[in-house]
Amino acid sequence: MSGKPRGLVLRISFAACCAAIPLVVCLASSPAYALSEIKREELPPTVTPPADDMSPPGSTVPMPNPVGTPPPSSQPTAPAEAEPDSPADGGVTRPRVDPDTPVPEVIYDLGKLPEPVRRMHDLIVEACKGGDIEKLRPLIGTGDNTTQLSLTDIDGDAVAFLKGLSGDPDGQEILAILEEVLDAGYVHLDAGTPQELYVWPYFFALPLDKLDAKQRVELFKIVTAGDFDDMKQFGAYIFYRVGITPSGQWSFFVAGD
Repeated sequence: MSGKPRGLVLRISFAACCAAIPLVVCLASSPAYALSEIKREELPPTVTPPADDMSPPGSTVPMPNPVGTPPPSSQPTAPAEAEPDSPADGGVTRPRVDPDTPVPEVIYDLGKLPEPVRRMHDLIVEACKGGDIEKLRPLIGTGDNTTQLSLTDIDGDAVAFLKGLSGDPDGQEILAILEEVLDAGYVHLDAGTPQELYVWPYFFALPLDKLDAKQRVELFKIVTAGDFDDMKQFGAYIFYRVGITPSGQWSFFVAGD
């Protein structure tokens, strides 16, 4: 991508293990890092350890819950199969890698997009290039059509929330991330169904261990090599992605899992 900002930039870390993999995201701005080094939403701290925890004071640090983790409950949990994903909990924003289905076509030609999708794509990119995050406000929408900006609920103003993800006060780092993501190739998912979406970047739906050399170069425009290694352990691309419906609604702009 041409003209990518090289000022304050953003950091995201990923960690995964076995079946249920807690993800701790720590993002901070500092000079000369990749665009993947981004500060995401502040997450609530975990519950203070019980009094019978004999660890010396200061020997442990409370860590935030992984993005998308529900609060603790004293009620028994239902079996996993009884908890299907839904748009309300960010189901459509989850990585779409399925080893049992064919890899979707990676598309670069924006001319193949339906006109409403192409128009929304271009409006978002234009707003990013202009450097004024307020230009995203009418594109984000309101009410039931509001763009999903987090895998968990957010409080307050959507644009203020986006500014809070950025390492600079004007939100220009997050604009750089958004533009970079939309500059990548895309995939067309669930064609002909109510879940039909156009998603950027295409890594969202491809197995990371199947990327060729050219595709890895494209990925490294968005994340660092260290991030790539972490995501391979997790099993999917979990940095920022954008979804647009066939009718041109900006469905989501989220990171994490």
